[in-house]
Amino acid sequence: MKRIITKKRALEIINNFSSSKVLVVGDIMVDQFIWGKVSRISPEAPVPVVEVTSETLLFGGCANVLKNIYTIGGKVAVTGIIGSDNMGRWLIRRFRKMGIGTKGVIVEQNRPTIVKTRVIAQRQQVVRFDRENKDSANPDNVQTMLEYIKSVKDELGAVVVSDYNKGMVTKKLIDGIRDMISDTDIVLCVDPKQNDFSFYGGCDIITPNHHEAGRALGMELIGEDDILKGGKTLLEKYDFKAVLITRGEEGMTLFERNGDITNIPTVAKEVFDVTGAGDTVIGVFALCAAAGAQFREAAALANHAAGIVVGKVGTATVTQDELRSTL
Repeated sequence: MKRIITKKRALEIINNFSSSKVLVVGDIMVDQFIWGKVSRISPEAPVPVVEVTSETLLFGGCANVLKNIYTIGGKVAVTGIIGSDNMGRWLIRRFRKMGIGTKGVIVEQNRPTIVKTRVIAQRQQVVRFDRENKDSANPDNVQTMLEYIKSVKDELGAVVVSDYNKGMVTKKLIDGIRDMISDTDIVLCVDPKQNDFSFYGGCDIITPNHHEAGRALGMELIGEDDILKGGKTLLEKYDFKAVLITRGEEGMTLFERNGDITNIPTVAKEVFDVTGAGDTVIGVFALCAAAGAQFREAAALANHAAGIVVGKVGTATVTQDELRSTL
């Protein structure tokens, strides 16, 4: 780890977080948890009856990336689409309470706010149901988002495109963002869900996990040789400046255009829950890049942050103090 970044340099980057701003673009979601207990089976069908005891609402999708950046002390802006419904209004209220502007949040009348509802009883998930419309975003709304991005461009150090394949991230949006910031130092980071990475061609860095990278290549990435071959192929084929493949308990591997390949071993002591770890990686990586970090430095710090998150239960985030204490 010392070969990648020194503690002194890491602290310099972290100290720049408060003056660095990242724009998060993507599928804004709500993660709803309904907690309860089961004591009987329904007489209507062979299913458990859950007696609800409490309910939790959390940021999901690209909103969880935003929460990661906000919690660790960075400045953040957001653009995406929500519905004209109660969950959409809840998101707007939360953003405003956090001091995050909502001019980039577009309300689309015939599209529900994306909500993933998990019913949990006796610590066991009983069922999950999703409310969503995966149609491509209205072109007029995409244009409105691009105009918003143009209005805040001068404040930004990085842009994160958090694609959950729910219709919000379109080719027009990706191309528009890339063209808009091509003559700037703004770093364009992508967390992909499309299998065809030409969709994201020309972006600065893409952060697939090893399964997503394998699907994009049409092969399974099993061992070290596959990872090395796959990373190099993605880098060359789609004109990225860098590819960061996250590999679960194997850590992550960064491939850069100059030929450098950096293996970063995991720092997680215990793994309780990997939910949302990808959001932490790209959020912290982008914030580090906005704060002046080189890609390998940003990857090392994002790896530290992910190591903290997987030791928590649920879609968790990392504080600046937690990150400092792991160095």
